[in-house]
Amino acid sequence: MEENIKSSIIKLGKSYPSEFREARNNILSLDFIIAERKAFLSRQKLTYRCSLKIYDEGKVIKFFEILKESGAGMSSGSIDDDFSPGFGFKVEKTKIGLSGREGSIKEQSDLFKQKYEYNFNFEKIRNEIQEIADRYGYKLQTVLVEKSL
Repeated sequence: MEENIKSSIIKLGKSYPSEFREARNNILSLDFIIAERKAFLSRQKLTYRCSLKIYDEGKVIKFFEILKESGAGMSSGSIDDDFSPGFGFKVEKTKIGLSGREGSIKEQSDLFKQKYEYNFNFEKIRNEIQEIADRYGYKLQTVLVEKSL
């Protein structure tokens, strides 16, 4: 079987903690937990997710990546806790305007490293996809909003 750009990217995913899976509209997605904090009756996790779509007609790969934090459980009510006092959940909202999401994944990573211990190199995935794109004559275009894939 002749290897094409899509199969090369799927094959690349086998070297990560999770593999690329194909979603609707020919979008390839990859996500896995890079850090986790557990406390009494609560749990928080930091997840890396990237999605990409290959456009053969323009020889472009649109690429999106993000670090996402989620948590669940009951809080202890301490001031140092990341959850609200008493029982409950902490909810954070982000805003995406006309100019796209503010802040790069590098800035997100620096922020989360203050809270979690991890040494995940998110640039490695992007660089390896860039190498595949170059090999097949495609251009890698990073997008700030996943819906624009």
